[in-house]
Amino acid sequence: MIEVSNRLKHVEEYYFSKKLREVAFLKSQGKPIINLGIGSPDLEPPSKAIVQLKESLDDEGANKYQSYQGLPELREEIADFYKKRFKVNLSGQVEVLPLLGSKEGIMHISMAFLNKGDEVLIPNPGYPTYSSVTKLLEAKPILYDLKEDNHWLPDFIALERMDLSKVKIMWINYPHMPTGANAPNKFYDEVIAFGKRHNILIVNDNPYSFVLNERPISIMRYRNAKDICLELNSFSKTFNMSGWRVGMVVGSHEHLSAVLKVKSNMDSGMFYGVQKGAIEALKCSDMWFVSLNSVYQLRRELIWKLVEALNCTYDEHATGMFVWAKLPPNIKSEEFTDMVLKKHSIFIAPGTVFGSNGEGYVRFSLCAPEEIIKEAIARI
Repeated sequence: MIEVSNRLKHVEEYYFSKKLREVAFLKSQGKPIINLGIGSPDLEPPSKAIVQLKESLDDEGANKYQSYQGLPELREEIADFYKKRFKVNLSGQVEVLPLLGSKEGIMHISMAFLNKGDEVLIPNPGYPTYSSVTKLLEAKPILYDLKEDNHWLPDFIALERMDLSKVKIMWINYPHMPTGANAPNKFYDEVIAFGKRHNILIVNDNPYSFVLNERPISIMRYRNAKDICLELNSFSKTFNMSGWRVGMVVGSHEHLSAVLKVKSNMDSGMFYGVQKGAIEALKCSDMWFVSLNSVYQLRRELIWKLVEALNCTYDEHATGMFVWAKLPPNIKSEEFTDMVLKKHSIFIAPGTVFGSNGEGYVRFSLCAPEEIIKEAIARI
């Protein structure tokens, strides 16, 4: 075999990619696996989005290459969505860039701003892709602590004591995955000031704002945010459209122009029908969010019962589509999840997947029907 690149020597296959193969194998052996480990929405997308996708297939040019910047009407609809839902004014023409999912945006932003040897501030615990993309680009991940006793928020005093001279990007993510923590207004002002003070690009990864969260916030509503920030968002969790691969990055024209230079060399535009369906999804009324959250609320109450049955504890004020549970003392996360999988055929995610500060915690997904969660409770 031809030798792989050096950059791959520092990157592991995504944990859930490997674990799902194990789960699939167990299923093939007849094991009745219940998957509560993955945040893949099982509910239906907005019906109008599906209808529009189907109807658009007959439009002239529907099967041709599309603009790298997306349809103008999609960008305008995203800007309108931000104005209505976040009270943020954006120019759909130059401050919005649709993406083939927000995960793509993590790579594009990193490629646009990082050089070999640059450093990146990454939350611990946090989304593993921030670290893996940083390593793929031969930059250096610098983990900053998020801990329960500080409400899963960064300690800016500790950050200021660090050598930040090589730091180019700081990833933040609120509502936070995996803990479900929210950030107060003060935090956004602090992190923007921190970024400006040290010339660090602050990127807020914001896909969970509308799941069991009464206070959706965009970092772009805060003073000076466009000077130093970008924000990623997604249709996957908000509209149950994870397989459609639709996301966006918003920010200043200058920052987005840099991202577009990368993106335009990586893809050939988003499928027309998907964009037309996404436009309809963005028009959903308040009732869509009420209905979505009513389902997740019932599921979360059941997951809380499951967590209690496993002698774990949880924060009932956390938001998002996961329940972050604390294990009893002196129990290791991966040992616990392996035991639950082996003994009860229930797959849950160990907290260590998200960083060393996830030790002693596990994560449960709400992306399973009530009857499945009830079955999991019965097994325990």
